[in-house]
Amino acid sequence: MSAQQSRQSTQRGLSREEILDATLALAEEQSLDAVSMREVARRLGVTPMALYHHVGDKQGLLDALVERLLAELPIPDPQLPWKERLRALATSLRATARRHPDAFLMLFQRPASTPDALERRDAVCAALRDAGVPEAIVPRAERLLSTFVLGFAASEAGGRFGRRTKAQLDDDLTWLEETILSLAELRGLPSR
Repeated sequence: MSAQQSRQSTQRGLSREEILDATLALAEEQSLDAVSMREVARRLGVTPMALYHHVGDKQGLLDALVERLLAELPIPDPQLPWKERLRALATSLRATARRHPDAFLMLFQRPASTPDALERRDAVCAALRDAGVPEAIVPRAERLLSTFVLGFAASEAGGRFGRRTKAQLDDDLTWLEETILSLAELRGLPSR
């Protein structure tokens, strides 16, 4: 790219959203291994330096990709009952996994570390608190529940469950949620 092209691309006002959309497209078309500052910049017609202001380095780019995936999950109204909030987040997560099956696996490999990404984790924690989970256990319960739902969503999107219908998978997820709640009750932890 020439210096003139670089100035023109800077003048057009590259946005973080454009960068993340290009990164997600690259990851889906080629693989997560293909994601690099240089390749994303090439797709956008800018120099790699144009990305640094928005995402820092490659690690920041990958953290931002996690944020981009999690941003697809609407945060449920905190006035809804806690079970409805958790189910809404799980439903959204499953839909995101179906839309982005390859990039979705990144949620297993990187922590949610940006403020926007942490909002979803905080929503799960708030629902668990409202369910009566003791504060000392909320972080552990959130990790267990989130990992379980991530795995379920990735397995569903990847075809691991074979010919089961969406309704059957919904029933499986409900059964597993109730099982987890029953286990919490047996251990003397409030489940509601």
